[in-house]
Amino acid sequence: MKKLKRIVMIGPVYPYKGGISHYTGLMYRALSKKYSVKMVSYKLQYPKFLFKKEQKDYSNKAFEIANTGYLINTADPFNCISVASRIKRMRPDLVIFQWWHPYFAPCYWIMEKVLGRNIKKMFLCHNVFPHERFLMDRFLSRLVLKQGDYFITQSRMDSEDLLTVKKDAKYIQTVHPTYNAFKMKDMSKEEAREILDIPVDERVMLFFGFVREYKGLKHIINALPEITKELPNAKLYIVGDFDGDKERYLELIKEKKVETNIRIFDGYIPDDEVEKFFAACDLVVLPYESATQSGIVQIAYGFRKPVIVTNVGGLPEVVEDGKTGYVVEAFNDKQLGEAVIRFFKEDKAAEFETNVIKEEYKYSWDRMVEVVETLISKEN
Repeated sequence: MKKLKRIVMIGPVYPYKGGISHYTGLMYRALSKKYSVKMVSYKLQYPKFLFKKEQKDYSNKAFEIANTGYLINTADPFNCISVASRIKRMRPDLVIFQWWHPYFAPCYWIMEKVLGRNIKKMFLCHNVFPHERFLMDRFLSRLVLKQGDYFITQSRMDSEDLLTVKKDAKYIQTVHPTYNAFKMKDMSKEEAREILDIPVDERVMLFFGFVREYKGLKHIINALPEITKELPNAKLYIVGDFDGDKERYLELIKEKKVETNIRIFDGYIPDDEVEKFFAACDLVVLPYESATQSGIVQIAYGFRKPVIVTNVGGLPEVVEDGKTGYVVEAFNDKQLGEAVIRFFKEDKAAEFETNVIKEEYKYSWDRMVEVVETLISKEN
């Protein structure tokens, strides 16, 4: 491949909600320090019948990318042809697609065909296959990914999945960089707790993000009776939008008699309100039942907070057990509770924070640029 100069990035950016939108914006900025980068996003990301909730959040302009082209209508094949033709006329050396769900396969496949073989295509894989699998997901993922020239994966599981759809894939497996743009006010723990009316001596666990079955919220609720027996002032903060199943969790909370040890903030949390929850907490808990990786770990690291994760997907690859948090067995409520108790009883907060700081370059966006360059250079 000729020397890399011009890049086009395709994916969601501000004001679209979600971690992948934040990721795309931060990666754009890192690449723009060295290259001419054009950001192409969606004028329609998902049709309303597929995603009924509001898709945009204008609260945090820290993620805004100037001169973004909101051009792609993912549901309109003629639009996909038109936008790809426009990108082709820009004569980029590389087009980087954000890939996380086969819904985008028809649109991206059309764009690949229009761009042709001379323009190199890289896929940044957040998930090779979606969290919630469905009948056609492998076929659709293969349709698009087999046309790619380069790939970046962020977990061993995704690397293995990639090789099942493209055996000769040129890829690098790296770590998910840190989300640090949420730290807008550099809020102290004391300030955040005053805003949220949290006592200074409360031991705060945070479960953050969309509440979905695979994220295992029930496991930390199940573990709470044992945790609070040892730590009466421990409290779990559940912060995020419930996926239509809130009543089931409320019944479980009542059954376990832990109503006074849980506080719920139900609903989407705007970007400019994320900081107070992470600043206020002591520990982030992700008791996932399945995953490839999670951007919540990287938000936590951006606030230098330790994380408890389960041994699924790539989560054990980003949390060093006993150093930046704990790794426990999935579905093991007892082990999960013991890890929380150990963290507070052994007063691990300062030690783990120091270890998170030591890992900062490993999770930096400058390092992600190096990964892109290394991957491209393999063909030069």
